[in-house]
Amino acid sequence: MTNNTEQVATVTHDLTRNGRAEESADVVIVGGGAAGGAVAASLRKRDGNIRISIIDAADVHYYQPGWTMVGGGIFSAEDTVRTMASCIPDGVNWIKAEVAGFIPEENVVVLVDGRRVHYERLVVAAGIKLNWGGIEGLTETLGRNGVTSNYRFDLAPYTWKLVQELKSGRALFTQPPMPIKCAGAPQKAMYLSGDYWSKKQRLNNIDIEFYNAGAVLFGVKDYVPALMEYVEKYHAQLKFNHKLIRIDGEKKTAWFEVSDGEGNTETVSRDFDMIHVVPPQTAPDFISNSPLADEGGWVDVDQFTLRHKRYENIWSLGDVMNAPNAKTAAAARKQAPIVANNMMADMGKGPGVAHYDGYGSCPLTVERGKIVLAEFGYGGKLLPSFPTWVLNGKKATSLAWLMKEQLMPPLYWHGMLKGHELLVKPKPVSK
Repeated sequence: MTNNTEQVATVTHDLTRNGRAEESADVVIVGGGAAGGAVAASLRKRDGNIRISIIDAADVHYYQPGWTMVGGGIFSAEDTVRTMASCIPDGVNWIKAEVAGFIPEENVVVLVDGRRVHYERLVVAAGIKLNWGGIEGLTETLGRNGVTSNYRFDLAPYTWKLVQELKSGRALFTQPPMPIKCAGAPQKAMYLSGDYWSKKQRLNNIDIEFYNAGAVLFGVKDYVPALMEYVEKYHAQLKFNHKLIRIDGEKKTAWFEVSDGEGNTETVSRDFDMIHVVPPQTAPDFISNSPLADEGGWVDVDQFTLRHKRYENIWSLGDVMNAPNAKTAAAARKQAPIVANNMMADMGKGPGVAHYDGYGSCPLTVERGKIVLAEFGYGGKLLPSFPTWVLNGKKATSLAWLMKEQLMPPLYWHGMLKGHELLVKPKPVSK
């Protein structure tokens, strides 16, 4: 999404004219999800005297990496949700409101209700927008007619219901154009479904098809051989350069735009009995229409320091910023201490500036009990957390599954959101 300069100018003018500063903090964090909550906790660990405010209108906080497991019948949906109030770090002020825009020249965040929140330093962790309306007919049929998605808390249980009930027919799994959060999640749904049908001896009666708008199964080629073993095990057909553009739930038909390497396109249709849809994704509107955004609509940061390229007292992390890393909770877990460290250095209270190496992790649940643990950074460089004799991420392992099922949820709730920086402590590279 590109910036609309005239719209930004108009919004900024109105907000400047009508707004009144009502609150202020040393650090204001826009977004109380995984990234925002973690950076707030990391800052509090470093200096309990910093006045921090989190702006977020949500009543609840979701552990979104768990939704794939809900769709596979491993977790219950209730395991993945807590109240937002319980996730705000102690000593942090929670402003329960929506953001309308930013006036960075005045160090002000403007809320939808007209209030202005002044900051000394700003962190933008606003997440990503799931554009369900970007696929014609999708919103009208989600949650019924065999149409589901693990990308929504209320729909992941429906995925599991459909998987259990399907005895024969055709199951489609889709992946939209990049960037998206957790790029492995669309195929995780396929693998866990295929595993269940395999164990129930239904694979001979179920056709599995994976429709990817991209040209490859996974962006880091080192992990593709292990994944292909499971594609073949579940007899899944891979359809690359197929972008879902329309769906008719009642007629059980999906339409895809198919492109070739020369820019030519055609539209093809496919009937289904079940379809798992991943919607196209963009930055939130109040970000993409703001002076903080790049031409694509994402917060424009230096990919190493995560500091804004134009506004020196603004940092960003998580799904909303434009560094070329995988958009995963594991990436935010690595980014949060780095942002906290670099903000402290900017205040003259830290040991020096640290760099983010692009680390992201994607636990690819290829079957119930085994995971291909993809860990990588910028440029697809492999960044394993353990030596291969402990855990070989290029193979499906039970240890990786144990970590995903048993260790990662408590590490998220009681570690990452509490400022504990296990295996992600930043290393300053300059003073």
